[in-house]
Amino acid sequence: MEEQSAFEELEGYVESIIYRNSDNGYTVLNFISEEEEITCVGIFPVVNEGEILLLKGEYVEHPSYGTQFKMEQMEVKAPTDVVSMERYLASGAIKGIGVALAARIVKWFKEDTFRIIEEEPERLAEVKGISKRKAMEIADDMMEKKDLRDAMVFLTKYGISMNLAVKIYNTYGQQIYSVIRENPYKMAEDISGVGFKIADEIAKKVGIHSDSDFRIQSGVLYALNLAAMSGHTFYYRDELIKYTADILGVTENSVGTMIDNLTVEQKVVQKENKVYSKWYDYAEGVVAGLLCALNESYGESSDRVDQLIDRVQKAEGMELDEWQKEAVKQAATNGLMVITGGPGTGKTTTIKAIINYFELDGCDIFLAAPTGRAAKRMSEATGYEARTIHRMLEVNGAMAEENDGGKANQRGMFERNENNPLEADVIIIDEMSMVDINLMYALLKAIPPGTRLILVGDVNQLPSVGPGNVLKDIIASDCIPTVTLQKIFRQATTSDIVMNAHGINEGKHVAIDNKSKDFFYIKRYDADKTIGAVLSLVVDKLPGYVGSSSFDIQVLTPTRKGLLGVDNLNEKLQYYLNPADVSKKERRFGDKVFREGDKVMQIKNNYQLEWEIRSKYGIPIDKGLGVFNGDVGIITEINEFTNCVWVKYDEDKMVQYPYKNMDELELAYAVTIHKSQGSEYNAVVIPILPGPRMLMNRNLLYTGITRAKKCITIVGDENTFYNMIDNTVQQKRNSGLRERIEYISQL
Repeated sequence: MEEQSAFEELEGYVESIIYRNSDNGYTVLNFISEEEEITCVGIFPVVNEGEILLLKGEYVEHPSYGTQFKMEQMEVKAPTDVVSMERYLASGAIKGIGVALAARIVKWFKEDTFRIIEEEPERLAEVKGISKRKAMEIADDMMEKKDLRDAMVFLTKYGISMNLAVKIYNTYGQQIYSVIRENPYKMAEDISGVGFKIADEIAKKVGIHSDSDFRIQSGVLYALNLAAMSGHTFYYRDELIKYTADILGVTENSVGTMIDNLTVEQKVVQKENKVYSKWYDYAEGVVAGLLCALNESYGESSDRVDQLIDRVQKAEGMELDEWQKEAVKQAATNGLMVITGGPGTGKTTTIKAIINYFELDGCDIFLAAPTGRAAKRMSEATGYEARTIHRMLEVNGAMAEENDGGKANQRGMFERNENNPLEADVIIIDEMSMVDINLMYALLKAIPPGTRLILVGDVNQLPSVGPGNVLKDIIASDCIPTVTLQKIFRQATTSDIVMNAHGINEGKHVAIDNKSKDFFYIKRYDADKTIGAVLSLVVDKLPGYVGSSSFDIQVLTPTRKGLLGVDNLNEKLQYYLNPADVSKKERRFGDKVFREGDKVMQIKNNYQLEWEIRSKYGIPIDKGLGVFNGDVGIITEINEFTNCVWVKYDEDKMVQYPYKNMDELELAYAVTIHKSQGSEYNAVVIPILPGPRMLMNRNLLYTGITRAKKCITIVGDENTFYNMIDNTVQQKRNSGLRERIEYISQL
């Protein structure tokens, strides 16, 4: 016996479209069925006023807009009577036909109107006011809409979302049928948003064999992309073969053959036993070459440099130590140099001294950092304007997606590049440990020869979230002037956060006896009790101690999953810090609930999201593009009519997220230590219990502790704490930048 559908059916025509989101097809429309006007909502593939539809769905009660029919399935019915035909043509759906012309066409051809347009379009010229050229244009437009609708139906059969289906159709047009049936993996290469997994699912439905050449080649590129997401710019050939074979369930020999084929097709590059995607091989080579080109000496008199340093110290009332003076000298006499050092070693003072030095020389100076928070801290600390690197390079929104093998960079995401370089004499970049190979490529392409570039960062922090090992590779090459600041200044020695961070970096078992005013340890050995202590600290104990709200106290954790992972901690913290309330709208996306007032983080770069800053009267006074991985904001509004969420970021930047973009946000009451790089918080709480050795290391602990400004509290097992100090094992990143710098420097 067939299962009976629970859906109700409505047949009628579209009278008017009230709202349509062109990105995802979400539509609100007035629908006439049996002479009754009904508000219908849902994802409509392609719909025009006047069209006859058969809708399946259910009636729902909206709290603000009353009874609506929520469409789940839709079928377009061809008009069969002259009234319906005229209504459709008069709706404006077909370019070049208005109300009067629609009436004349239907009056002339009657019930044969649609057949004539599709099969004998030249006969439209029989109607007064239609030339032969216009007749063909009308037929082409009607056929195009029919083709698009047919394509949408075809693609949605394979579980492809409306938004993605439109992208695919816009890329291939009528070729989509051959692409889907012969090689759906082509979409993973051509279309941002179609990854290997989506293409593989479609391939299974189409019936493509699991060992097809197309599948294995796409699988190799997918494995290289996963490697990039883990920080690597290449894979060793043997490892890539084994990894890809395991993912696909095919033989290693077949993978090796396809890697060689991809090399011949210039989609991957093999260098000895290393396999690169084409982009990362190119980007690494360009970065190495441009760094070496900037790395030139300037014939500055040492006496003059010393005199200017003395003038800077007197004018600013500062006293530089020997390493800081050396850093200023290297900046003055070299086109490229690196300053590194831990907390409290005077990196900011050194930057200020360098700025003042070059100001005496009449230079134009740009300051930048990878994130908004890091740029803001740089501005506050130096007293000079600092911007994000993205804003300095003038992001233009050319690409919305990342993790596309770097194609975004090749498509000109930034207005500033080799053809439109930055106009500055000196550029200083802070928090360099966060800069990956993609951003470094874009930055260097925009810096003309003769510009001084000064890179500042703590080499002992975690590497960038994105691929590459830029700062460490530059320093390790020994080819670029580098100054390591070593003295911990007196004011910093009063902070146990600073002193313990240095001790941990040196491998010392620092005291956790709670005799400190800013470094605390609460011993817990059970996950539930650890979570309880974390909640007590954030909600009750720490806000008054550091003079901040609970929202400003940041929980940092080593892991994403598990009881002490980001997902579980955020759910618990949300319950206490922003509980459900009738006055707050909320909405579930996947397994997460977001509500108004939630603290959230952007988890991927989106170069096309628009932001605006408004006056107190709500009028936009500044606009721009781009929200980036790690940016933190507050949900100010969930709008159920326009299906969007508004988030307020630093500097009062307001960003509108369509529901389809909500996978780019996650709750941020707790974040991973990796995601916290470049940020500083008044108070930090870090829960630690035993975990994977590769993750629970000194590097991670050091990075987490150095995020705290006034107070750090570690909760958990002291044995795990000391094991992390002893554990210097880190996941090795596959990066060839160091070797390339060394090679070019020897030429």
